[in-house]
Amino acid sequence: MKLNHIKNNITGEEMYYGKHSSGLGVYIIPKEDYSKTYAIFGTRYGSVDSKFVVPGETEATEVPDGIAHYLEHKMFDQPDGSNVFDKFSKYGGNANAFTSFNITAYLFSATANVEENLAALMDYVQSPYFTDESVQKEQGIIGQEIRMYDDSGNWKLFFNFLNCLYQNHPVKKEIAGTVESISYITPEYLYKCYNTFYNLSNMSIVVVGKADAEKIAKVIEDGVKKNEPFEEEIKKIYPEEPKEIAKDYAEQSLSVAMPLFMMGFKDTDTGYGGKELLKKSIEMNILLKMLFGKSSKLYKELYEKGLINNRFSLEYTMQPSYGYSSIDGESSDPKAVYDAVMGEVERVRKDGLDQDAFERMKKVMWGEYIRSQNDVEDYATTFMQLLFMDIDYFNYYDVYKTVTFEDVEKRFNEHFVKERSALSVINPV
Repeated sequence: MKLNHIKNNITGEEMYYGKHSSGLGVYIIPKEDYSKTYAIFGTRYGSVDSKFVVPGETEATEVPDGIAHYLEHKMFDQPDGSNVFDKFSKYGGNANAFTSFNITAYLFSATANVEENLAALMDYVQSPYFTDESVQKEQGIIGQEIRMYDDSGNWKLFFNFLNCLYQNHPVKKEIAGTVESISYITPEYLYKCYNTFYNLSNMSIVVVGKADAEKIAKVIEDGVKKNEPFEEEIKKIYPEEPKEIAKDYAEQSLSVAMPLFMMGFKDTDTGYGGKELLKKSIEMNILLKMLFGKSSKLYKELYEKGLINNRFSLEYTMQPSYGYSSIDGESSDPKAVYDAVMGEVERVRKDGLDQDAFERMKKVMWGEYIRSQNDVEDYATTFMQLLFMDIDYFNYYDVYKTVTFEDVEKRFNEHFVKERSALSVINPV
C-alpha cells in the first residue's frame, strides 16, 4: 500500500494517507512529541441505516431497529472463545467501541506496543461470530441497557427533542432500539449487516499520536483479511422528511434535581456533504456563539436572572440527510428561556447581526480547531466523523477562510425560523 504525505503549512501538522486495494482508507497523523497513540477503525454505518440496498442486489433489505448497536456488542465475541480485552491488556492498550446515528467505531489508546494493539484491533473487527445462543443471550444484556436509558433524564430529553423535530427520519429513534425491536434480531440479520457495512471499502482507519507511519501501514497491510471491495456504494434508504416539525413541545417527569431543557431549530437545508456542509457547520457554530454564547447579551441576562447556570451548551449537529441546532441546560423556568431565545432571534432579525461579534466568534472557531489537534482522541474521532461526510478536517482552513459575514447573515435568516423550533423539558418527579 502506497502512502501519500501532506503537510499543512498553516498548522504544521503532517499526515500520511492512502487506500488499500481492499478499499480501506488509511490516515496516519504522527505526533512525535506525544506519549499516547489513539487508533479508530470505523464504518459508515449507524443506527439510522436500517433500510438499504446491498451492492449487486436490486431489492431493499430492512432490518430491526437497534441492529447496528447490537452488532457492535457482538463483535467482541470471538470464534475461539477468547476475550478481546485480554489481548489489549496484554499489550497495555485500552480498547472500546461506540455506535452513533451514522458511525460504528472500534478503538484503542496506548502508550506502547502500538503495532501489536493495532493488529489486535484489525483482527477482531474482521472476525464476526454469531450463533443463535449468543444472540439470544445478548438480547437480555442490551434489553437491560435500554431500560436503564429509559430512566436517564438527559437521554430522554434529547430523544424527546428529536421526536419534536422529526416526523419520519430514523434519527428520532433511539440508537439501541427497543426491547421489542431487538427481539427480532437473528444471526442471519447480523451477518447480512456485517457483510454489507463492514466491507473494507466502506471503512477507514485513523491513527493519531506517536506512530511510525511505515510500520502502521505494514500492520494494516498484513492485517487485511478480505480484499473484495464493492464496486458501487451501498444505497441507504431514508423516508421522506417534510420541512415541518412534528410538534413544538414535549414534557416528561423523571428523577432529576431541577428541570432540564433542550430547544432548537430543525435544519431543512440538507442533502449534501463535503466542503459545502463544512462551510454551513462553521457558519452555524459562529451564529450560535454570537447569539447565545457566554459572551452574548442574552446569556448574561439569563444568567443574572437565575434562569440558567453553568450547565448551558450550544451545538449544531449535521449530516447530509439531517441537521439541527440545539441549546440545552438546567432552568427553573425552561419556557421563559425558550421565550427569551425567540425574543433575541426576533430582535436580531430587526436590528441585524453585529459584525464585530462575527469577527470575534470566527477567531474563536479557529482557536477551537487548533485546540482539537492537541487531544489525540478528539482529533481522531472528529477526523473520522467528518471523513464519512466527505469532509477534509486536515485542511479545515481552506473552507474556514471563505466564510463571510454575508454568509452568516443568510444562514441566520434561513435557519432561525420559529415555526421550525421546538422545546423539550424534563421536570423533576
